[in-house]
Amino acid sequence: MPRVTEEHRLARREQILAAATRCVAREGFHKTTMADVIAEAGLSAGAVYGYFRSKNDIIRAIAERSIGEVAHLLHDLADREGPVHPFDAVALFLEQMTRLTEETKGDLPKVGVQAWAEAVRDPEVHAVAKEKMGAVRSALEDVVRRAQRDGTVSATADAPAVAQVLFAMLPGFVLETLVLEDVTPESYVQGLRDLLA
Repeated sequence: MPRVTEEHRLARREQILAAATRCVAREGFHKTTMADVIAEAGLSAGAVYGYFRSKNDIIRAIAERSIGEVAHLLHDLADREGPVHPFDAVALFLEQMTRLTEETKGDLPKVGVQAWAEAVRDPEVHAVAKEKMGAVRSALEDVVRRAQRDGTVSATADAPAVAQVLFAMLPGFVLETLVLEDVTPESYVQGLRDLLA
């Protein structure tokens, strides 16, 4: 029997995550079952359970793929050459969110909002959300400290507090995109620039 390549395993895993994202965006966390994900993916139960033991494992993987990537990008921003400004961090997040939204045909923001709601009632989802969101806020704090060294943020600013405020803008963008439908990454960053001018 031929061995399954790592490339094939990664593609199959992405197939399952994409199916789960579509299911949750359509039906919500409560209504979505592992059976729904299996059917949506067009795979056998054994194939899906070979990658994910439960719905919460899938939630964790979706969070890692979306939120985890943002934290890495922000850490890279804090380490880049040239002056860094918190506007750069917000713009970078919005670009990443826009890319992932396009890749998932608009489903990822819907899943994100539902994941936040689920985190309030489910301790396991709460733990995942807290870990991933905490990583993004920590990365934002690194960006703020770097901006302080560059002189684009006051040296006397409370970096953790600034990171808290910056982080709060991110879900705000997602909610405005889904509900009001008139916000763009460009208008959001410009509004922030104008507010702080």
